Amino acid sequence: MRILLSTYGSRGDVEPLVELAAQLRESGAQVRVCAPPDEEFAQLLARVGLPVVPVGRPMRTMARPSSAAEAGRRVAELAAQFDAVLAAAQGCDAILATGLAHFSSRSAAEKLGIPYVYATFCSFLLPTPHHAPPAALLPAAGQEPAPEGADNRTLWELNAQLFDTLHGEALNAHRASVGLPPVSGVRDFILTDRPWLASDPLLDPWQETPELGVVHTGAWLLPDERPLPADLLAFLDAGAPPVWVGLGSTRHASAEIARVAVEAVRAQGRRVLLGRGWAELVPVDDRDDCFAVGEVNQQRLFRRVAAVVHHGGAGTTTTAARAGAPQVVVPQGADQPYWARRVADLGVGAAVDGPLPTVEALSAALATALSPQVQARAVTVAGAVRTDGAAVAAERLLEAVSRGAAG
Repeated sequence: MRILLSTYGSRGDVEPLVELAAQLRESGAQVRVCAPPDEEFAQLLARVGLPVVPVGRPMRTMARPSSAAEAGRRVAELAAQFDAVLAAAQGCDAILATGLAHFSSRSAAEKLGIPYVYATFCSFLLPTPHHAPPAALLPAAGQEPAPEGADNRTLWELNAQLFDTLHGEALNAHRASVGLPPVSGVRDFILTDRPWLASDPLLDPWQETPELGVVHTGAWLLPDERPLPADLLAFLDAGAPPVWVGLGSTRHASAEIARVAVEAVRAQGRRVLLGRGWAELVPVDDRDDCFAVGEVNQQRLFRRVAAVVHHGGAGTTTTAARAGAPQVVVPQGADQPYWARRVADLGVGAAVDGPLPTVEALSAALATALSPQVQARAVTVAGAVRTDGAAVAAERLLEAVSRGAAG
């Protein structure tokens, strides 16, 4: 059996697919992976012995759309990845997509007449009356504001209309160019009526919604056995556990956040460990209580830190929870405010208003995260985080494909 895994997004969209690919191969399937041509994604796939089929521009060059017109152009560019995905999918029995690969991948699966699955890593993005939709990131021409006191169903209906306004014209223009019929509901086209939710059930619970047959597999966690670099080990061994500060694949963060974070951590009498990430965080001075590292094994590192201050990506949140590290989330956008609330609600850390908190606010949140009660709760939750999500997903996918179904 041949499976194409297709993604377009940041590391949080790519790394889970690497573990799913490994699990599918262990089950005897042949796997191809389409992903952006960033070098770090090729290195991730190399860890499981798979090459990347490059699609689109490097993610580091992609800027967030700032207008409805730019959003339409972005969709046209994403949909145009169809040719590369279609070529990679030749001879495959199914396509599973994540991130922003849905525009090209679902059309490719439709063109080939093979099963298709879309997976997301956060329930907050799925329409359900149990919560409101994410706040709109862009204004849409002619979009009416939500009526005062609107319930969640009404808000999700407006959300669907926003997808159509922003993305419908560009998506359907591309589909017409490759001989496919137009779609009348872009959001439903993206999600399908049976999306997969690849998140931990404790960290990200899903309440059943009859209109949407969600398949909740658990998070897809790629094991990491790489040793920590010698200079990092020397810093860790030189004093008390530091506080990790990192923003992952967030590129638009203010350079001020490094200064704020360092001052806030020092205010709690702790050393600072900066993860450079795409925001290129660097020490603000030459004091020996602050150290910066690049790409590193966070699964191993987070077991040795006092707390993790991060942007609230699904992957970082799950990795820190699994390591038993208290967290402080400073959301920068997208689904990150949701993860900030989940961390606070679970009692494993604190949330701070992003994207750039004050030193006082971040220091107070750290004081909460470093308290004995939160530290004990973080250890308890760590023992409940599941590690079999990718294995469950691989088995489910192969069973679905054998039936000629999706999901």
